[in-house]
Amino acid sequence: MVRLEEYEDNDESEWNEYVSRSKNATFLFDRRYMDYHSDRFNDASFLLYDEDDLVGMIPGNISGSTYYTHQGLTYGGVLCDVEMTAELMVDIFDCWTSRLTEQGLDNIVYRAIPHIYHTIPAEEDLYALFREDAQLVQREVSSAINLNEPVNYRDGREWAADKGRREGVTVEQTDHFRRFMEVEAELLKERYEEEPTHTPDEMELLAGRFPDNIKLFASYSDGELISGVLVYETENVAHTQYIADTDKGRDLHASDVILDYLINEYYTKKRYFDFGISTEDGGNYLNEGLAFFKEGFGARSVVYDTYELTLG
Repeated sequence: MVRLEEYEDNDESEWNEYVSRSKNATFLFDRRYMDYHSDRFNDASFLLYDEDDLVGMIPGNISGSTYYTHQGLTYGGVLCDVEMTAELMVDIFDCWTSRLTEQGLDNIVYRAIPHIYHTIPAEEDLYALFREDAQLVQREVSSAINLNEPVNYRDGREWAADKGRREGVTVEQTDHFRRFMEVEAELLKERYEEEPTHTPDEMELLAGRFPDNIKLFASYSDGELISGVLVYETENVAHTQYIADTDKGRDLHASDVILDYLINEYYTKKRYFDFGISTEDGGNYLNEGLAFFKEGFGARSVVYDTYELTLG
């Protein structure tokens, strides 16, 4: 019989140790990452035990009468290790949904972890969701390259990278996170009237906590940052969290040069290079130009799915 224990601050070491050996978790589930914005969310995470053995964890928060896994993360769900089985996952869902029903909650919004982030197959939760009659309510389309079997570039992307190099664009890893996030904010404001998910202060904080996972690659002209790609690096995946250019960077095709370097030189030992989603409105709108840009590097579609499960 699975036992659920609510996460408390003194569980941080046990939580982070389990994240490090999970087959589907990334550093985003480390409490040092999750808790940087803990003031914005009512944390309701669980540790899952079979007798005294920790067999899984659920990062989550509650808003109103809904349990989310997790509103502060791109993806979430039941974190598990190599011992997880389909039968155990079904038992976990039975106990978990009963617990939330007893707490008076109405539904669960479940952000499944895309398969490219799994170190070994880890879709027991998708089966359990099916058993619980959960409904697929959101499907975002990301674009990823299988670096073991890459697809050829479109001519336009290869041309742009070559032209940028001829113009003298070079790439270096840097710690100028604050300046880069200012460029990103200017770009999002200009194009979409939106703001980045992270502030410059937050990105500096997180990059300092996770220097092996959060990396910035940039191009400069006369000492000024003109383009950058901020990467979230996990065991299998290099994920472009942000890509931004100044006007001069766009003129020089600087981001093409950076991306070409990352794909063909820096990250060749990773399994996937993930550009992130190109959809809006829960997946109902596809930004065709953005998807076309990513697909020009040989990326193809991977979905980020969200399910809703009615309780009671």
